[in-house]
Amino acid sequence: MSGLQKQVSGSESKTLMSRKSFCGSNSNMNQLFRPEFGSTQSLANHEKLWHLMQNYLPSDKKSIQEQIVNHVEFSLARTRFDFHQVHCYQAVSHSIRDRLIESFNDTQLYFHEQDCKRVYYLSIEFLIGRCLQNAVGNLGLQDSYTEAVQELGYKLEDLYDEEVDPALGNGGLGRLAACFLDSLATLNYPAFGYGIRYSYGIFKQLIQNGQQVEAPDYWLEKGNPWEIERLDVQYPVKFYGKVVKRHENGQEKSLWEAGETIVARAYDTPIPGYMTFNTIALRLWRSVPANEFDFTSFNEGDYFKSLEAREKAEYITSVLYPNDNSYAGKELRLKQEYLLVSATLQDILRRFKKVRRDWSTLPEKVAIQLNDTHPSLAIVELLRILIDQEGMTHANAWEIVSKTFGYTNHTVLPEALEKWGVDLLGSLLPRHLEIIYYVNMIFLNKVSAKFPGDAHKLSMLSLIEEGPIKKIRMANLSIIGSHMVNGVARIHSDLLKSDLFKDHYEMRPKKFINITNGVAPRRWLRSCNQQLAKLYDEWLGTDEWVLNMDLLKNLEDKCEDQLALIQFMKVKRNNKLRLIKWVRQYCNVEVNADTLFDIQVKRIHEYKRQFMNILYVIYRYLLLKDTPTEGRRKFAPRTVFFGGKAAPGYLNAKRIIKLINSVAEVINHDLDTNHYLKVVFLPNYNVSSAEIIIPASDISQHISTAGTEASGTSNMKFVMNGGIILGTWDGANIEIAEEVGLDNIFIFGARVEEVGKLIDNMKNSDPFQYIQKPLWNVIQTIRSGIFGHDHHGLLDSITNRNDFYLVAHDFYHYAQAQIKIDQLYQDKISWAKKAFCNSIRSGKFSSDRTIHEYAQKIWNIKPIVVPQPTANKQDRFKIQK
Repeated sequence: MSGLQKQVSGSESKTLMSRKSFCGSNSNMNQLFRPEFGSTQSLANHEKLWHLMQNYLPSDKKSIQEQIVNHVEFSLARTRFDFHQVHCYQAVSHSIRDRLIESFNDTQLYFHEQDCKRVYYLSIEFLIGRCLQNAVGNLGLQDSYTEAVQELGYKLEDLYDEEVDPALGNGGLGRLAACFLDSLATLNYPAFGYGIRYSYGIFKQLIQNGQQVEAPDYWLEKGNPWEIERLDVQYPVKFYGKVVKRHENGQEKSLWEAGETIVARAYDTPIPGYMTFNTIALRLWRSVPANEFDFTSFNEGDYFKSLEAREKAEYITSVLYPNDNSYAGKELRLKQEYLLVSATLQDILRRFKKVRRDWSTLPEKVAIQLNDTHPSLAIVELLRILIDQEGMTHANAWEIVSKTFGYTNHTVLPEALEKWGVDLLGSLLPRHLEIIYYVNMIFLNKVSAKFPGDAHKLSMLSLIEEGPIKKIRMANLSIIGSHMVNGVARIHSDLLKSDLFKDHYEMRPKKFINITNGVAPRRWLRSCNQQLAKLYDEWLGTDEWVLNMDLLKNLEDKCEDQLALIQFMKVKRNNKLRLIKWVRQYCNVEVNADTLFDIQVKRIHEYKRQFMNILYVIYRYLLLKDTPTEGRRKFAPRTVFFGGKAAPGYLNAKRIIKLINSVAEVINHDLDTNHYLKVVFLPNYNVSSAEIIIPASDISQHISTAGTEASGTSNMKFVMNGGIILGTWDGANIEIAEEVGLDNIFIFGARVEEVGKLIDNMKNSDPFQYIQKPLWNVIQTIRSGIFGHDHHGLLDSITNRNDFYLVAHDFYHYAQAQIKIDQLYQDKISWAKKAFCNSIRSGKFSSDRTIHEYAQKIWNIKPIVVPQPTANKQDRFKIQK
């Protein structure tokens, strides 16, 4: 029995069954009573209140309809004559949220009663996606709500499309955090997510004249029915000011007198587990002014100044990743990060202090995980609180802090490691800079003791990067302030130890571990690919695979069953037809479902090598043009899809988008070849569009230069949905190849151990030596102007000894892999077999496995299952520990 099978066995499986039977109830007569936790003393004082709140909301069709209609009238203030689809979506969402609040309140009460250790997951991004479909599915209410809504004149599937994606993240970092919350809730771990409630996302991507145009992404325009504004949960957050020194009992004390104070207000989004009553929450902070209105300035006629404090406060959480090319932009980003950690720690410590206990027990009750370095100031902030406010010595405070935090690194690129200027940090957070310098002094003394006379080690391990502009290395701070540091794929973790953090590894080798990423199968298979999920239910005779993906390996015999493979590919074709409809609506391009769907969707970056992909598309187009009509049969007809956003200040990434669209304009209108090759750029790539795009893939491309991609998670999603990977030996591709079999994946390109030497050779070679003739022909074609005349800057990135991502070196091997893909796609059954094997062997890449590893290796927490509802009123009274 696997770990996941054990997880859903025994009493926990009873909870799953209770959720199913409860949610599927068709009768309002069999009420289920809510269990009671904690002291019954308040029962005597509020007997009526307890009586009225003793039941769970019923989930029969009639009750659901009554709840929806009540929200239409009383929450939305609509009438029966003014009730449209968007109002139905909002009312349905409110009715689901009501159920989530019930479960969330019971979950928090039970966690408090059990006094269990909790994990707090801090991330600057949470790309949670749409909530309605996920919540309905996790609660087991899809059939009930489908029928209830249909009788009200709407389709539940249409309501899903009314929801706007919450713009709370930009890429893999935020999506991983969202998958983790889903698994934490599903596996019954006591947890809380903490992030920022951005008013605007990074931007809404428009494509105009082939170029990316950034528009404001105000995702809250129609409100957010899923969030709960917590007016009673808000904390002061301080900036600027000075540090005053005082002497008490012969010891120096530091007092931070802030120059500016704003308030962080909490907004909770409930996160339901799958088929469990446990519901946790994502708590997001919004910045609001400490003083709403300067009435004196208003009376003096200075109306702008009267609102100045409000505007300055609200700016802080207005936009995800403000442009930091200016000092003001850097300061705003740093304010965001400090607001997140300051408010979060005040909230965590408030919860900890509800029970009288010694501070030394904090690591026994609290685990804080830093999702990359953005929340790393939490280490310094907790030190400040323990030393300045709780009166601890530095040694005792550090002992507590260093046992409380864990740090997940998400990059292997040194230039991507976050650093803050000493002057900026000292101006905004003067006391924190003092503490950082003190921590650095103590730590470097330990380094000197272990490596005497090693100036290089001291320089590399220091928290301070010396130079014209002194900077604080936030990754170094995260490492020394955490008891465990993990990479997110095996090759990534190895590179951290051998290269990026080599000196830290030599200092504390046992601190470094690997935990390979994963994705939530509830959203990324069961929800987004419902036809395939139903097929798996039918073949296995159970839906338990949603909680234990390894069960899909029991379908190995289907790999040789042609009828089963035909059924599998029929599902794939239906998913392709769904994507075609989306492309027709948003891209105005007609696509043939019988072509090979070749997809690369991810953040646009040179190391992810969308540039190499579009260069190959041009190469393929030239081959087609040079091949007589009767000889073109060797080319599998192909539609190449690109999608992703370029950072507003990243010029080459934006140039790549422009080149893709310029090539598409030529190729798609070439009547001679466009039934063999088309190119589509999918605008404004986000979670909801990914749920349509990913299940439709035949090939997905994950072609980063070896040693540059930490892990990737989209590769896992594509494989889970029966897509075949074309990729490099990088990130999680390696472990995916090991799981699905090397013969079921297309791997090409230089290996990580070769990259350094190849780059050195490139720097010292003439471009004609390292760029082969086929690629030169492509470059010359672009320079001819057939695709426009504004691509020279992009070409210079590979022709002027600047090809640091080895596009030219890997291009030939990439083209050879494409030939193999063409050949295999001609054999439909062989293709189907490989695609099917990918899906059923992808169990390792469930985020449930990932979260179990975090819980065991870093957090030291155990599942806490909220007692199930009871049909016996007498059984509802206090659950004994």
